[in-house]
Formats: sequence, structure tokens, C-alpha cells
Amino acid sequence: MNLKDRITDDMKAAMRARNSARLGAIRLLLAAIKQREVDERTTLDDAGVVAVIDKLLKQRRDAIAAYEQAGRTDLADKERAEAAVLQGYLPQRLDTDAIATAVQALVARVAAELGRAPAAADMGKVMALAKIELAGRADMAQVSAAVKAALAS
Repeated sequence: MNLKDRITDDMKAAMRARNSARLGAIRLLLAAIKQREVDERTTLDDAGVVAVIDKLLKQRRDAIAAYEQAGRTDLADKERAEAAVLQGYLPQRLDTDAIATAVQALVARVAAELGRAPAAADMGKVMALAKIELAGRADMAQVSAAVKAALAS
């Protein structure tokens, strides 16, 4: 069963259980998936669905920060609940050590392609490879920080 079908089944289960908070988050996710499919005129595979989930999670984190800054804990809690539902559909995330190891391998690969040690100006090349290799498995903000650290050393 692919990820999109699992999400649809979870929506039906949330309807039966009358879990309105979970149902709202899942409907939001399915709407975002459908919107992207319509925009791109394609059917998303699991990697595409994970990319949509990552985007929605980033929006939730930004909203939580904004609501907390404004003192609206009620809205921040609602966003946290939606983020928790969305987080459940992501594959197992890599920890910091695994990200650092993967980034070191990517930096070595870029160094081999360039024939020299990559500099800070080559961050885009390393990040392009990282997006392909680590998409959906790691938080790209952590990957970016690891790439900066690796290129600085």
C-alpha cells in the first residue's frame, strides 16, 4: 500500500472515530497532495507525498513560532497537533550523526567531481546532491547546517 492510500484509509478511520482534529489535519494533507497533482498534472509517488508533508511541517513550525511570539498558545497548540499527525506519515528520520556521515560522503563525492576540496561557494552542489539522497529522510535545515560545517572545516 502506498503512502497516499494509507493517508486516505486513515482519513476514513478518523471519520468513523469522529476524531475531528485528526480528520482536519489529514484532509489538509490530502488537499495539498491533490493541489500539487493538479498543478503538475501528474500522480505523486511516495517521494512526492513526503515532499508535500515536509512542506506542510515547515509551515506548521513557522506558524507555531509566530503564534508563540504573539502569545497565542491556543493556536500554537492546534498547529502542534496538526504537525504531530503529519509527522506520523514521514519515514524514520536520520539522527544527527547519520546526517553528518551522509554529508561527509556527499562532500567527498563533490570533491572527486571537482578535483579539489570543495569550498563554501560549492555548497549549492552539495545541497543539490543532499536533496536527492536525503529527501524525506532528514530535516533539510539540519542537512544545510551539516554541509556548512563540513565545508568550513
